[in-house]
Amino acid sequence: MRIGAMDRRVTFQRKTVTTDSFGEEIETWADFVTVWAQVRAIRGMEYFTASQTVANVDTRFTIRHRNDITPLERITYNKKVYDIKAVVPLGRNEALEIYATARAE
Repeated sequence: MRIGAMDRRVTFQRKTVTTDSFGEEIETWADFVTVWAQVRAIRGMEYFTASQTVANVDTRFTIRHRNDITPLERITYNKKVYDIKAVVPLGRNEALEIYATARAE
């Protein structure tokens, strides 16, 4: 693992669910850790749906190994939000490869 290639700051966010005074669930996202990462675009795709153009960008983030990252979190990087699809450990707890898709805006 080349630590020098991890030259981007990414923030992981965790979802919290609360209820308001009417009993409705309110979903919010809060930052829980910011780490150094290597960021690589895997592929991009553009398609038409319901008379709108939608673009998806699949990205691979590589970070140092952590035990608290799951697909239930999301990543913010470069003013974009990425939904985590898979978390794959590398080596003997050396690093994590995180596959994520940018949300269409």
